[in-house]
Amino acid sequence: SCTIMRSFKLSYYNEYKSYLSIMCTLRPFTCQDLFKFNKVNFDPLTENYGTSFYLQYLVYWSEYCTVAESPTGEIEGYILGKAEGQGPEWHGHVTTLTVSPQFRRTGVAETLMKQLEKISEAQKCYFVDLFVRISNNVAIAMYKRFGYSVYRQIIEYYAGGNAPHSPPDEDAYDMRKALSHDKDGKSLIAKKKIIKTTELLSN
Repeated sequence: SCTIMRSFKLSYYNEYKSYLSIMCTLRPFTCQDLFKFNKVNFDPLTENYGTSFYLQYLVYWSEYCTVAESPTGEIEGYILGKAEGQGPEWHGHVTTLTVSPQFRRTGVAETLMKQLEKISEAQKCYFVDLFVRISNNVAIAMYKRFGYSVYRQIIEYYAGGNAPHSPPDEDAYDMRKALSHDKDGKSLIAKKKIIKTTELLSN
């Protein structure tokens, strides 16, 4: 009976998750959203940026800036990204992906990631990449479920701070997912598995 109950709970959860995902509407990120997304950013693992940073993305890579919105107009989550690189290194990059706590585990993150991947495919990118703190096991596991793998480790990519009790510098994983333009998955083969932050431009 315990097995039946667990099976019922899992089935109910999957149906509920599917329902919430359907209720989610994607739309372009706008300047007005800068005044509405504070609740989404209340998370110690969410990287927060200044207003000029978000405006830069809206000006240069607006097609990569997407909001997931509920039927009541509440922001469920958002994603910011861009396309960069040259030749076989031309790729889509996930700068930040954030989902409001009450909408996590409902498929919002996956929906936003698929949207960015779709845009990157249209841009004829070879792959999509992202950086994540090596201590953020939940996010790492999530991205692996989405088809991403660890490409390399970047030493001290995340700066800690000089104030007392500030967290130390932390390494990042560079995670990648090959797109249809990279049929052989060559973009997933790293020349070096561990690099310094200063080597990013040349690798």
